[in-house]
Amino acid sequence: MLLANWRLVKELLETVDVALEVVDVRDPLSTRSKRFERLCSGLGIKYVVVLNKSDLVPRDVVRAWIKYFEEVEGMRAVPISAQKRLGTLKLRKIIRRLSDKKPLIVGVFGMPKVGKSTLINTWAGRHAARTSPYPGTPGYTKKAQLFNVGGGVYLLDTPGIIPVEGDEIEVTIRMNPIDTIKNPVATAVGLIKRIASHNPKAFREAYGIDSSDPDIILRELAFKRGWVYKSDKEPVITESAKLIIRDYLDGKIRFYVLPP
Repeated sequence: MLLANWRLVKELLETVDVALEVVDVRDPLSTRSKRFERLCSGLGIKYVVVLNKSDLVPRDVVRAWIKYFEEVEGMRAVPISAQKRLGTLKLRKIIRRLSDKKPLIVGVFGMPKVGKSTLINTWAGRHAARTSPYPGTPGYTKKAQLFNVGGGVYLLDTPGIIPVEGDEIEVTIRMNPIDTIKNPVATAVGLIKRIASHNPKAFREAYGIDSSDPDIILRELAFKRGWVYKSDKEPVITESAKLIIRDYLDGKIRFYVLPP
């Protein structure tokens, strides 16, 4: 999997008129990159924080994050759901207010699997950039690609940025194909703890497991799915760990954090 180094990010930023930093609205601070934002400011590039997957959290939470970024961080923030085609028209209008250049090149940046290519597909109205649900699978953006989306606008789809200050769990599950994560159980345990701390009912809602204890959740989920070793009938918790990571990336586990 190709990830963008900072030299490449700088080179790409120098080619665009407006930059979009796409983050996961369920946990924006763990999926943003302050270094990227500082780089934009240093280069004089106007940028917008795009709060993607806004259909997965309550509207008041989305509004709270917009208020946080605009009033606390002093940044432009726009909520969208690229997959559901929500909010993209407003995003286009904001971009046009920032620059009326023609042709206009808009760079789409962010961590892997925050929805950059899906945003481009939605904007273009066709599958201009192939997408895939999980890191490292076919459709992953291998290099920067420029797409003509009409109206004199070009979108630059870029390799994923892994912020140096990024959340360890988010970095692990977004930069690796799930089947190659070195210790999926440990990763899932950390993910379960984080999810349960914000939504204690998350695993009852997702799997019918009335517990927030990672060991219980992993074991019961494996039993529910029939993932057991033939020799001793013990649960194969590596499989349940991978499923939880997949379902988290897919938004099947209800989770979100509130602004500080």
